[in-house]
Amino acid sequence: MVRSVLSGFLKLYQRFFTLIGYGSCRYYPTCSEYAKWQLETNPNIFKALFSSLVRILRCNQLFDGGIDYPIVSTTSPKTAVFSTHNRNIRYWFVPDVRDKKCRVIKNIFSKGHS
Repeated sequence: MVRSVLSGFLKLYQRFFTLIGYGSCRYYPTCSEYAKWQLETNPNIFKALFSSLVRILRCNQLFDGGIDYPIVSTTSPKTAVFSTHNRNIRYWFVPDVRDKKCRVIKNIFSKGHS
């Protein structure tokens, strides 16, 4: 319930308010996309909100910016069957062996999702 309300606010923000400050984010993905990805992939909503808040606070002239993919904790990756016709994969979870977390990367070739 809370995730859907927050996702609705993010969609509203991305649809209308990003037109005012288009291109002002110092990171890829943008801060609003980062928050959206965190809400969709992070199992703990409080960690998702905290990570998003930290990211927004870092989006200023004191930090260089750059590529900063969301990092989520996972227990074990789920097994998936891959084929050339399956285009429903929304995110890729790239494991980081140092701290047993995964970086979230959006699949730009998935159908029906923006």
